[in-house]
Amino acid sequence: MASSTNLGPSNPASPSKKSSFSRKLKPIIANRYLYLMLVPVIIYFILFEYKPMYGAIIAFKDFNPFRGIWDSPWVGFKHFERFFESYYFWRLLRNTFLISFYSLIIIFPASIGFALLLNELRVKAFKSVVQTISYLPHFISLIVICGMIIDFTKPTGIINSLLMNIGLVKEPLSFLILPEWFRTIYVGSGLWQSIGWNSIIYLAALSGINPSLYEAAVMDGAGRFKQLIHITLPGILPTIMILFILNIGQLLNVGWDKIILLYNPATYDTADVISTFVYRRGIMEADYSFSAAVGLFNSVINFTLLVIANRISRKTTESSLW
Repeated sequence: MASSTNLGPSNPASPSKKSSFSRKLKPIIANRYLYLMLVPVIIYFILFEYKPMYGAIIAFKDFNPFRGIWDSPWVGFKHFERFFESYYFWRLLRNTFLISFYSLIIIFPASIGFALLLNELRVKAFKSVVQTISYLPHFISLIVICGMIIDFTKPTGIINSLLMNIGLVKEPLSFLILPEWFRTIYVGSGLWQSIGWNSIIYLAALSGINPSLYEAAVMDGAGRFKQLIHITLPGILPTIMILFILNIGQLLNVGWDKIILLYNPATYDTADVISTFVYRRGIMEADYSFSAAVGLFNSVINFTLLVIANRISRKTTESSLW
């Protein structure tokens, strides 16, 4: 009589699951120190980027510091409606967009062009000197930068002296109290500050292009311009698109610090942007809920632009953030 042996329930998937888990765990263990270095970054973002986000609900409340966030009464979209119906809405939106747009179309391609020019330099010593000089403005304090701008643009400053010497103006101008000059000064000084620093990432991308491609192009009779069009620019196109998407996502996020240091009531018509308006209403006038609503509106628009730019880039160039 044959006897049957009960071996119990079998689980053939268990060993494969364990081996799969082991394979995934192995690189983590091998690079544990690198992952450990991420811990401070993760903690920073949790404490200073994600945790404060719950405070955005004051945009939908009449926030009272003595009652706290949760005990302040809900008012819905009242503060958003106040902002949309206010006299300042279109002025702030126009100024923020134009300053960002001018910075984007001037500084962004200028940084690419500067990186391409640096890449063509063959004398390493001269290239190092040019790079060092162009990087320096990035490390100068913004307060010092704005102080220099104020000194250069005042009636007795170097810019007025230069313009009068070459005959472009007959009498000195007070540039910083003329609304029509504010955007030019802001974007021009921004170009000087950032062109060298922004070119670093493009130089890194250029160094990753295979030199054999240039050698093959030379053998085929391609000159410098054709090498630029058919090898260099396609080689750094993914980097250009990623940075372009990030810049689009910051299109309505003009920094308030530099503008506050340079503007005055006489230039509000062209200089006042969303971030400076939030600063005045939130900090100086203590209208916390209204300023939070304005800031939240700005963030939502930036996020929407980022998603749209990313989707367009993914469909047209196959380069995207996600």
